Amino acid sequence: MITTTGEVPTIEPDTGEELAGALQRASNARQSIVIRGAGTKTDWGRRPGRVDAILSTRRLNRVLAHQHGDLTATVEAGARLGDVNAALARHGQCLPLDPPFADRATIGGILATNDSGPLRHRFGTPRDLIIGVQLATVDGALAKAGGQVVKNVAGYDLSKLVCGSFGSLAAIVSATFKLTPLPSASKTIAVNVSDVDTLGQIVRDVMSSQLEPIAFEVHVQPRRPPGTQSNTGSADSASSAVSVLLRFASLPSVVDAQVAQALALPSVKGGSTTVTNGDAERELWEQHAKRIWDSPGAIVRASWLPAELPRMIDELARVASEAATPSGGATPDFDVIGRAAVGAGLIRLDAPAAAQARIVEQLRASSTIRNVVIVRGSDELKSLVDVWGPQGDRRLLFAALKRALDPRGVLNAGRGPL
Repeated sequence: MITTTGEVPTIEPDTGEELAGALQRASNARQSIVIRGAGTKTDWGRRPGRVDAILSTRRLNRVLAHQHGDLTATVEAGARLGDVNAALARHGQCLPLDPPFADRATIGGILATNDSGPLRHRFGTPRDLIIGVQLATVDGALAKAGGQVVKNVAGYDLSKLVCGSFGSLAAIVSATFKLTPLPSASKTIAVNVSDVDTLGQIVRDVMSSQLEPIAFEVHVQPRRPPGTQSNTGSADSASSAVSVLLRFASLPSVVDAQVAQALALPSVKGGSTTVTNGDAERELWEQHAKRIWDSPGAIVRASWLPAELPRMIDELARVASEAATPSGGATPDFDVIGRAAVGAGLIRLDAPAAAQARIVEQLRASSTIRNVVIVRGSDELKSLVDVWGPQGDRRLLFAALKRALDPRGVLNAGRGPL
C-alpha cells in the first residue's frame, strides 16, 4: 500500500517479500528511502538529505513464533515492544528491553538504534539479545542470519551488524530473541544522597558486593561551581537531585534478602531510602524513564568508567560553566541519567544551540567522557556539530560496509553513522 503524507509517499508492505521489492524498485530508480516504525526516533541522527519515500513497517507487526520451551521468540519489525511483551506474558516470559518510549517503540526501531534502558544492567542491549534476523536488501533479496535457538552460531552474524546501523544497511523484516522468565517478585530501593561523592561510594559498594540487581540507575543534576548562575537563574552550588535506583526481581525470598543486604551497606545507610513494589514501583520507573525526555534541551548519549562517576560529573559541571563564558550567558542546566555499573547513559543540555555545540565538542575532547553522540537536538545544533562525531579508524570499515550492502546510497538519507 502507498499513501501520501505531504509530498512524501509512504509505502506500507504487508510481507517481507513486498518490502524487499519496494527496496529494489527504489534502488533501481535511485530513490532515497527512510525506514520508519512507530516514529519515536524520527528526529534522531543527522539531518536527513533528500527523502523520496518513507518505507513503513507498520503492517509487519506479528509475533511469528514463540518457542516458550526454548525461551525464544521471532517477531516482525513493526511490532510494538509493549504488544510483544503482552503476548509473551501469557507464557510467563518477556523480552527484557526497556528503551525510551518502550510502549510505542517497534522492534525494528529498537534494533536499528540498538537502544536500551535500565534493564541493560542485567540483560544487555538488543545486540546482546538478538540471535537471528531476516533482512530485506536493496537488491530485492531476503537474507537470513543466525537461527531460532540460542546455540545456533552458524553463518556471518548480520543480526549484530544491523544493530545500531540506523537502517543504513538493510531493512529489518523480523528478528529472533532470547527471552527471560517474568519474575514472581520485584522491589526497588530509591536512595537520595547529598552529593556525587556519596553516590560514587554507593556505586563502588554495590559493584564490589554480591548483590544482583536487574537495574542499577543513577540520576544527577550536577553541582555547579559556587556562585555560578544556572540557566534558570539560581546561583546554588548544591545538586538539586542526586539519587540511585536499585531494582531486584526474582523469587520473593531472594528479593527480600537482596533488599536487606543492600540496605545494610554503610553508604546506602547514609542516604534517604525508600523501598517500593507493585504499582508504586511501576510508577517510579515510568517517571524515571520519562524524566529526561520530558524536559527541554538536547540529549546526548555518552559513556564513562563506572568508578569515575564523580569525576565525570565534575567534568560536566566545568564544561557547562566554560560553555557559557564566550557569550556571557547563564550556565546551562543539565541532567545525567545512566546505568551505574555499565558506565553509559544520557545527558540533557538545556542551553542555546551554540552553547550545546561547545559542550559536545569539549566532551568529545575529554579523557573522562567517551562516545558522545547527539540523540535529540535541534537542526541548528546539528548544523554546528556532527551528531556522530569523529569516526577515526572505523570510517573506512563503515564505508566498505555501506558500499557492499547499499552501493547506491538508497537507505536512510544520510541520517546514520554509515
